[in-house]
Formats: sequence, structure tokens, C-alpha cells
Amino acid sequence: MDIKELYDLYLQHPCITTDSRNCPKDSIFLALKGASFDGNKFAKAALEKGCAYAIIDEPAYAEADNDRLILVDDCLKTFKEIAREHRRSFQIPVIGITGTNGKTTTKELVSVVLAERYRVMHTEGNFNNDVGVPKTLLRLDATHEIAVVEMGASHPGDIEKLVTYAEPTCGLITNVGRAHLLGFGSFEGVKQTKGELYDYLKSHDCLLFLNESNANLAEMAAQRDFERVVSYGQDETANIQGEVVDCAPFLRFRWHEAGGEWKEVLTHLVGAYNLDNMLAAIAIGLHFGVAPQQICHALENYIPSNNRSQLTETPNNKLVVDAYNANPSSMAAAIENFRLMSVDNKMAILGDMRELGEATAEEHQKVVDLLVAAGITNVWLVGEDFGKTD
Repeated sequence: MDIKELYDLYLQHPCITTDSRNCPKDSIFLALKGASFDGNKFAKAALEKGCAYAIIDEPAYAEADNDRLILVDDCLKTFKEIAREHRRSFQIPVIGITGTNGKTTTKELVSVVLAERYRVMHTEGNFNNDVGVPKTLLRLDATHEIAVVEMGASHPGDIEKLVTYAEPTCGLITNVGRAHLLGFGSFEGVKQTKGELYDYLKSHDCLLFLNESNANLAEMAAQRDFERVVSYGQDETANIQGEVVDCAPFLRFRWHEAGGEWKEVLTHLVGAYNLDNMLAAIAIGLHFGVAPQQICHALENYIPSNNRSQLTETPNNKLVVDAYNANPSSMAAAIENFRLMSVDNKMAILGDMRELGEATAEEHQKVVDLLVAAGITNVWLVGEDFGKTD
């Protein structure tokens, strides 16, 4: 079968499962592979459990007399191509978001702002890789008016592959930082990979939402000479300008459009570093016609539940929880925010950062140095890499 035939089959059975333990009746099982599993081995069992068809990519598991087993060259590639066919059947705005830090929070904020006016489909959780993005795209249905798709990367070329299937109509990079250096090789590798979103947007004459206060992003955008840009940031030249009012502990900020009046928002997010994420959501909301009062309402009522910039209170203490896949730039931002918080009895509990390659020792020592400079003395460091610091 070619991809058109496979997509027609999907339309007849619009549910793809990649887990043989979850086989809804008349769904399609797709045999993905991982480091420790091979879905091909479970294809027949999936059919017995209720799947209408199983797509496999190992000839050894095909059966000449069983047309419910469909052999393809590469199941993952097929999955992404089916998702792209599905995405192309919807003529709606698709907002692509990537970045080193803040992309999940920004995706959430953008989605709640747009939901004030539209029926939004957005990435759930952190389904932002080459399996998660196709799953996200296949959730699109006729009720959706706009989509927000988060894209992650840990190796060069990852974003280029994802935009090829997601085909965003506009997008943004939240920031670029020193993360996944083991895969990227260097900070320049990070910039090049994240910049693959810019490359796609430029080549397809798409709109860019740009944090012009971020020197790296401004430089990357200038290199590509974008013609269609909506800017946001803390500079007076930005289309959408914002500034922090206080963080005690929740972020309170104000914003305005160029030439407009200031509007103040008290959020449920901890950390001044979330200002950029808020401004990105505001810029996108305004572009798509969400009223300023609706935007403020959405941002004021968003409560994080994903262990990012989340304040949790117990009978004995208050916890600032920012506990997902930390990297040097996110760790530095969290420490600086903690330094600025005017509270007693501060304690920092930090765990090792992964995927830093040759920079592992250097980056962990930098974090310890930041803690010392911030005057945070009650510290628990967890992990072998932190254990090697001075």
C-alpha cells in the first residue's frame, strides 16, 4: 500500500495504537521499535485482541494469507506520513513551538489564551518527539479551529524532521540554551537545530513570533531576514512589551501593545523567567484576535500542574517545584529566581543534569558556583555528577 491507501484505511479505522496492551476494537496496531522492544512481535496478538489491521516492517512476521498484516518499509516513517496526510486535511492555523526551556509552559499558555475564542487542539503533556508529534496531529478533528504543536529535539535534524510532518503555519522558539549537549555537540549545535524551525518558517513565508529581547533569537532571525514578524519582549521597540512587577512568589507583570495602555496580570506561575512565556502567549493571542481582557483572564487563571514553575504547599513548608529534565540554563534561571524570593529558611534541593557530554563536570560546577554567589547555603545536591563538584 502507498501512503494514500494507508491513510484511506486510517479514515475507515481512525484509531492507531502502538501499545499491544491497548487494542480498541477495529483500531490499527502500528509496530514501533525501541531500544528494548519490537512491536512486530506483538502484531498478531493485537489482531486477536480486536485490532482490524496491524502495520509491521519486519518481513519475518508477515503472512501471505493474512491481509490484515500490512508490511511497510518503516513503521515509524509510515506513522509520521499518515499523520502528515491527516494534518493536510485541515486548513487551520498550526502554531509550532520549540526551544531549550519553557516550550511546554508556553504551549500551555498559548493554548489557554486561544481557547478564549477558539476550539484548540494542543500537544498533551510533553508528547513532542517523533512519536509524540504524529500522535498529536492524529488528534485533529473537524471541531478544531487552531492547533498548537510542541516540538522537542536532542540531536541535529530533529526539528527539521518534525516540521516536515507538522507543517506549521507560524511559530516561535522560546530560547536556546546549553541542553542535550551530548547529542548536539555544542551550543552552536543547539542553535542550529532549534533554528530549523526558523528555516521552515522562512522558506514557506510563514509568520514568526520573535522574542526580540533575546540576543540569540534576534540574531538567528536576522540571519534569515524574515519579512513577517510579530515581536515581543522587554524592549520598547517590541510590538508587545512587558515587564515584571514582582515575584512574591507568583509572577506579577504588566504588558501593553505598542502605543497602548499597560495591563497588569497576577499569575499562578513562579519565576520572573516566565515573563517571556507570558508575552509569547499574548502576542499570539492578539494576532489571532483574542481580546486583551480575554488574554488577561486566561493568564490569570492558568494553574500549572506539570511540575514546572509550580508552587506546592504542605502543612510544613512551601515547595517551588521545577522538576522536569533540568539543564544549565533552566537551573540558572531557577536559582536566580530563588535568590530574589524574599522568604526565610530557604533550601535548595537539586538533582543531576543529564545529556551534557564532555561539559558535564563544568556545567555542574557552574551550578554550585551560582548557589554560592546567590548566598543559598542550605543545599542538598543529589547525584554522582554533583557529588564530584567542589
